[in-house]
Amino acid sequence: MKRILLLFFLLCVVATVVACGGEEQLESTQPAISVVVTDTPLPATNPPATDTPAAAELPAPVIVLGSDETAPTATVVEEDSAEVTPTPIPGLIGPDFPENVNPLTGETVSDPAVLQRRPLAVKVSNYPPVVRPQSGLSNADIVFEHYAEGGATRFTAIFYSKDAEPIGSIRSGRLIDLEIPKMYDAAFAYSGASGPVRLKFRDSEFFERVISPDFGHDGFYRVEDPNKAFEHTLFTDTFFLRNILDLREINVAPAFQNGMVFSEEAPQDGSPATGIDVKYGATRAFWQYNSATNRYERWTDGIQQVDANTNQALTFRNVIVLGINHVDTTIIEDSLGSPSIEIQAWGEGPASLFRDGLRLEGRWQRLDPHDMLTFVDLEGNPLPLGVGNTFVQVVPLGFTGLTVTE
Repeated sequence: MKRILLLFFLLCVVATVVACGGEEQLESTQPAISVVVTDTPLPATNPPATDTPAAAELPAPVIVLGSDETAPTATVVEEDSAEVTPTPIPGLIGPDFPENVNPLTGETVSDPAVLQRRPLAVKVSNYPPVVRPQSGLSNADIVFEHYAEGGATRFTAIFYSKDAEPIGSIRSGRLIDLEIPKMYDAAFAYSGASGPVRLKFRDSEFFERVISPDFGHDGFYRVEDPNKAFEHTLFTDTFFLRNILDLREINVAPAFQNGMVFSEEAPQDGSPATGIDVKYGATRAFWQYNSATNRYERWTDGIQQVDANTNQALTFRNVIVLGINHVDTTIIEDSLGSPSIEIQAWGEGPASLFRDGLRLEGRWQRLDPHDMLTFVDLEGNPLPLGVGNTFVQVVPLGFTGLTVTE
C-alpha cells in the first residue's frame, strides 16, 4: 500500500512541476524537520527573548510545486490483496470509542450527550500581538497553528466536548480550512476571506456548515476595545454557533471516518523533551513541560500565554509538530501581494509528538479527504497521544526553526 501511495504522490508531483514550468523540484532526500537538541534547560518563567525577523525577511516555503489548481488531491488507492491488520497494542484507547469517550481527546465525558453535537472549527487570530491573550482556546480539544502570510500565524480551534464563551478574536479563513472541517465533520466559523478563497468555501462540500459574515450569517458580535483595531474585535461562542446549527437542523453527531489512539502511559522509547521552541517567521511559540501537571505550558513571543476568559495559563497535554508541504499559490491575501499558502495536509509526512515530557518520532497520515490526521511510529504502529487536548504546530517540510530542550 505505502509503495503504491508513494508512486501516486510522486506522479502527482511530476505532473505539477511540469504544469508550473519546472521551476522547482521536490528532493526526496530533503530532511523533514530539522531539530536542534540541547541539554541546557530553559527557565519555566522566562523563555528566551524573541529574535523576530521582519516579515519581509521570511524565506519562501521550502518546497514550491505550483498553484493550488495543479496540486494533487487526497485519494484512496485500492489493492487487490487484503490489507494486513496491525497487531493491537495493550493499553490503547481507540480508534473505536465507547459512547462516553471523546474521540478527539480520549477523555471520558460526564454527559455523553455532548458528543452528539457537531464539532466546531473556529478561526482565531494570533497576530498582531494586540490580539493576545485570545479567548476560549483552553476549552478546545485540538488547536492548529499554521502560517497565514508574511511570517505570521493563525489558529483553527476545534471545539467538541466543551463549550467556550467567548471565542476570539475571530479572523479570516485560509486554504488549510478547506481540509480541517472535513477531517472532523465540523462546522466552520470565520470572519472573512480573500475572494478566491471565499469562492472555494462556497463551493466546498461542507458549505451548509459554514458560518461567516462572508455570506451574511449571524453568530458573531463585537467586543469594542479602544486599544484594538476594528478587525480585531469580532467574537463568537459555542452556544451561539450551535444555535445556528440547530436552526439549520445539522447540529448532529459527527461521522468520524477514522480515529486517533490515546494512552494514559507514554511509550517507553521517547527522548526527554521539557522545552519546545518553534520559531516561525514573524512569531515564536515556546512550550515548557510542567511535571507537576503533566502538561505543556505555552509562551508566545516571550510572554506566557493565558486564556483571556480565565486568566489561567494555556496548557495542553500533547504538542505535535507536523511537517507538511507548503505551496505558494497565485491567490493574493493582502495589499502587500502576499500569496495564499496551500498547506497540503493529505498523504503522509513527518511528525514529532511531545507528551509526558518526552519526544516521540513518527508519521502523520491522511489518505482520504474525510480522514482526520492519525499518527504512527517509525515502525508503522499506532502512536498514542496522551489523554487530553492537543496543540498542533504546522510547519513546512525542511523547517529548521525547531529547538528541543532535554
